[in-house]
Amino acid sequence: MTIVITGATGRLGRLVVEALLAYNVPAGQIVAAGRDLTKIADLAERGVQVRPVDYNDPGSLRQAFEGAEKVLLVSGSEAGQRIEQHRNAINAAKEAGVGLIAYTSIANAGSTTMQLAAEHQATEEALRESGVPFTLLRNSWYLENYTDQLAVQLQYGAVLGSAGEGRVSAATRADYAQAAAAVLLKEGQAGKVYELGGDVPFTLSELAGEVSAASGQPVAYQDLPAEQYTQALVEAGLPEFYAAILADSDLGIARGELLVTSGDLSSLIGRPAVPMREAVQAAVRSHLGA
Repeated sequence: MTIVITGATGRLGRLVVEALLAYNVPAGQIVAAGRDLTKIADLAERGVQVRPVDYNDPGSLRQAFEGAEKVLLVSGSEAGQRIEQHRNAINAAKEAGVGLIAYTSIANAGSTTMQLAAEHQATEEALRESGVPFTLLRNSWYLENYTDQLAVQLQYGAVLGSAGEGRVSAATRADYAQAAAAVLLKEGQAGKVYELGGDVPFTLSELAGEVSAASGQPVAYQDLPAEQYTQALVEAGLPEFYAAILADSDLGIARGELLVTSGDLSSLIGRPAVPMREAVQAAVRSHLGA
């Protein structure tokens, strides 16, 4: 059995490869595909097949998927371009005779109105129309979306957002990656839809409280109107288009659209998901050099 992981040069895709290896999948049965192969040269040294792939290049996709039984289609990172890119990948998988596509979608894709979800929803529809068997891995937020901002949070003593008291079921990339690997190794996954998220949802006020407790520094949540939060993100260096999407996503959190109660993540990985408190404490230790 050959399993192709797209986006393997990115953080999630690479973690899926590592998870498959941890599940004792022979390295030669794993294909790590991505644009910058220098980032995964070490995987090739460990026996993993490494193939170049670009979602904008259908030919590279067909070559990467040749002989594959299963493909993990990791959603692209270029917002605004992903529908066409994902269709290229789906069509290439169909031409290659792939037996199953697992796609990393977004939580509650069937009902959410978040702007960020639109391309995921279109991709899910493309999968349904393709005739290729597929599984949906609907991921909620990454905990790293918050812990990667720790230095700024500590510098200004604030977590900014527009989520109000909405709860988010964030989980670590590593947990989502392990869940994806588990699904790829299971049989009978065609048509399955997994709503994936952490076991204990939290508000951004609770997040700020944990950052403060772990660091010993005062950190509070500042809830802003979406327009003001967008401007803050732009001033921090984000493109206005993407900043507006992130602010809109916080409004989605306020509406409960990134809240997951299925228990699918912990069920797939066979243990509780890493909780927010633990992720924050680890990030603080790393930041402070403790």
